[in-house]
Amino acid sequence: MNKRLGLCCLVLGFAAFFGFAPAGLRADEVAKKKLVLIAGRKSHAYGQHAFKAGCLLLKDCLEKSNPNIQTVVVLDGWPKDASVFDGASAVVIYSDGGGGHPFLPHLKEIDAMANKGVGIGMMHYGVEVPKGPGAEKFLDWTGGYFETDWSVNPTWTLVRSELAKNHPVTKGVGDVRTYDEWYYHMRFREKMDGVTSILGALPPKETLSRPDGPHSGNRAVREAVEKGESQTLAWVKERPDGGRGFGYTGGHFHWNWAVDSNRKLVLNALVWLCKEPIPDGGIPSARPDMEELKKNQDFDLPNNFDFKSIEKRLEEGNK
Repeated sequence: MNKRLGLCCLVLGFAAFFGFAPAGLRADEVAKKKLVLIAGRKSHAYGQHAFKAGCLLLKDCLEKSNPNIQTVVVLDGWPKDASVFDGASAVVIYSDGGGGHPFLPHLKEIDAMANKGVGIGMMHYGVEVPKGPGAEKFLDWTGGYFETDWSVNPTWTLVRSELAKNHPVTKGVGDVRTYDEWYYHMRFREKMDGVTSILGALPPKETLSRPDGPHSGNRAVREAVEKGESQTLAWVKERPDGGRGFGYTGGHFHWNWAVDSNRKLVLNALVWLCKEPIPDGGIPSARPDMEELKKNQDFDLPNNFDFKSIEKRLEEGNK
């Protein structure tokens, strides 16, 4: 019986690797990679920090593009039942961060997953964590994080984006021109050890118009921008344990999932975290329309909400 079981596992392994199903077994029955997306609790306002809506939209995109991935969305932060992580190839959090980061009470659990090669990703505010044990683990898992009194969080339009050449995550990604709360001047590992800047740009000086503060400005960031140093806005890390990491500072405004280049970069990164191949044109997905973007919001639609200005920004971003 044990020999028979071992042979079955071997056949399934070859089938998954080469992308076919053995006779008598449907293709969708071959084991898929498991991606766990953790959506943080409601935050901010309508269409902002829409973690639930964003994760569900990304899940829908992945299911329709049909990569060999099963996407599971966890709502309201850390799951009550940790068995959701069983068999996960990657875990990504899209949530508020800082001192209340959902990962902080669970560093040992996440580290145990990372040590087994599970991919770890953080998006938007989820990249911020206080200095200390959490920050050190973020550097280990993803290679970087938002550090207060070092990093900044202005809202600005990304222009002249710089994409990593010949990296799977940038396949098919065009120029990213998105109005968002793009964090920059992140804290990275020494000499960017194992870290690749996937998306970068030189922020305009107007992004530092606010007085110095924990999130708004400091001498180091002002000197960097003055010198014309390109700033990393999204990155990946390949870890010695075989796992992968991903950090993405955009994602404040939910509507930006309708910017094709922006959406494709993140979908590519999610698939890459799971160690699945990415086609030459990147992970395909249909651009969501406004009705789709309105789904699963945490807040009711405000009266006289200005969709026209949003549509104009999206049009600019997709030129």
